Amino acid sequence: MKERQKPGVVIGVILILIGLWMLSVHLVPGLEASLNGLFTWPLSIVLVGAFLLLLGLLVGNPEMAIPACIVAGIGMIIYYQNLNGTWMSWAYAWALIPGFVGVGIILSRLLGSARTDAYRRGLNLILISLVLFAVFGAILGGFTFLGPYWPLILVAGGLVLLFQNLFVRER
Repeated sequence: MKERQKPGVVIGVILILIGLWMLSVHLVPGLEASLNGLFTWPLSIVLVGAFLLLLGLLVGNPEMAIPACIVAGIGMIIYYQNLNGTWMSWAYAWALIPGFVGVGIILSRLLGSARTDAYRRGLNLILISLVLFAVFGAILGGFTFLGPYWPLILVAGGLVLLFQNLFVRER
C-alpha cells in the first residue's frame, strides 16, 4: 500500500466499523434499549482490536489485522454475552476464534500482505470455525433449530474435506 493511500484506508475502516455498529443497533433486539450501557467493558476490548488494526495500517504492517481481528472478535462475543446474560454460550462460542484468525488473514491480504494463499487459508479457517461452532452449539444446547439433524453439519464438513483432498489438484 502506498503512503498516500493509508489515511483513506484508515478512514474507510473507521467508517465501516461505525456503520456496522449502527447496523447492529437496528438488527439486534434489545440493543437499542441498552444504549445507556453502551460503553461497557467488553466494548473496550473491541476498541483495542480496532486500535491494533489502525496501528498496523499506520506502521505499514498489514499482518497486524490478524491479532486485531482475534481481539475484536473475542470482545464482540463477550459484549453479546454481557448484553444478553448468556455467559454459558462461551462453552461453544470459543469455536469462533479460528474464524477470527481467518478474517484477519483475508483482511491482511486486502491491506497489502504478500501472502499469496491468504484467501484460501482464511476461508478454510472460517469454514472450520463455523462448523465447530454449529456442532458444539448443537451438542451443548445452544442451537435448537437443528433438532436431531445437527450431525448433518459433520457430514457436510467431511464432504468438503474429502472433496478438497481427493478432487482438487495441486497448483
